[in-house]
Amino acid sequence: MRERSCALVVVGNEILSGKVQDSNAYFAARELHQIGVALARIATIPDQLAPIAGEVSYCSRNFDFVITSGGVGPTHDDLTMEGVARAFNRRLVVHPELERLIRKHFHERSVGAGLKMAEVPEGAVLNEAGDIRFPTVQIENVYVLPGIPQLFEAKLRALSSRFAADPYFMRAIYLTAGEGTIADHLNDCMRNFPELMLGSYPRIGDPDYRVKLTLESKNAEYLERAFRHLMGLLPAEAVVKTE
Repeated sequence: MRERSCALVVVGNEILSGKVQDSNAYFAARELHQIGVALARIATIPDQLAPIAGEVSYCSRNFDFVITSGGVGPTHDDLTMEGVARAFNRRLVVHPELERLIRKHFHERSVGAGLKMAEVPEGAVLNEAGDIRFPTVQIENVYVLPGIPQLFEAKLRALSSRFAADPYFMRAIYLTAGEGTIADHLNDCMRNFPELMLGSYPRIGDPDYRVKLTLESKNAEYLERAFRHLMGLLPAEAVVKTE
């Protein structure tokens, strides 16, 4: 089975200060999970070169691929591209195709600030981004995406086919029993099925159920065996429904 891991590096003082609510991490986690990729790390860091370079370097070495979000515009605090270049000990160079696209985009207007967006780490490649005008920059296993949610989401969707791994299979169990009542059963299930991803999510104030359990695996047969095992442990009268 194909296993792939990803790290997401969110860059922006505005996220850390609470001025902007980040939605890209939630979107990435959901989209990557749907294509069978484990999002194993989310780091939110300031608009500073050393933290960007350090985090990208660490993630690039420890995960199959890395996605960055934010810090790629034309202003003084857009430092992601330079930070990524530093992570790989490369210099920034103007990419001729990006320069052409930026000059075309700005037409007769001043392109001075905009040309900053044509600077990429030496050796970077461009990936088509669907209907988005500007392609996505890739350096080794790092993909540099904008922080604007509409652009981030469109670019991630355009890249999803190259990230895809074997899918996850899932079953769900809804219970009227509380977590304290079923904890021993969950522990038993994990002892017998250690590779199972088992989640327990309490629900407060819902008249229909108190806990939702999710069981996930990339092996459908393994998942079904774990599901049947756990169902045999849980009190039948507490099970509201399964999915």
